[in-house]
Amino acid sequence: MSRTVIQTDKAPQAIGTYSQAVKCNNTVYLSGQIPLIPATMTMHEGDMEAQITQVFDNLQAVAEAAGGSLQDIAKLNIFLTDLGNFALVNEVMARYFQQPYPARAAVGVASLPKNANVEMDAILELSR
Repeated sequence: MSRTVIQTDKAPQAIGTYSQAVKCNNTVYLSGQIPLIPATMTMHEGDMEAQITQVFDNLQAVAEAAGGSLQDIAKLNIFLTDLGNFALVNEVMARYFQQPYPARAAVGVASLPKNANVEMDAILELSR
C-alpha cells in the first residue's frame, strides 16, 4: 500500500500529532478541520455561517493539495456543539457540493478543540 502525507499552507497547520491528510492509494483521509484561519492560526470570529464557510474552505484546500476536490468526498462527518445549526450547515454545504452528495453524518458534541462550534473531517476517493 502506498501511503503519502498531504500538507498545504492553504489550510491550518496541524495543532497536534496528526497530518492534515493521509493518502493511501487513491483514498484520502482528511483530518478534522475547525474554523481556523490558515494565515494567522486564529479562530474565525465571524458568525456561525462564516465559521462553517471557513471549515469548508479548509477542507477544500487540503482536498486540492491531495489532487482532488470537495466533489471527490465520499464521506463527510460534521460535528456541531449546537445541532440547531444543522440547517445552516446544509445551506452552506449546498454552495460547495453538487449532486450526487457525499454520504454524511452530523453529530452533536459537548465541545471541540479551541472551543470551536463546528468541526468536519472527510474521506475522499481520487479517480487516479
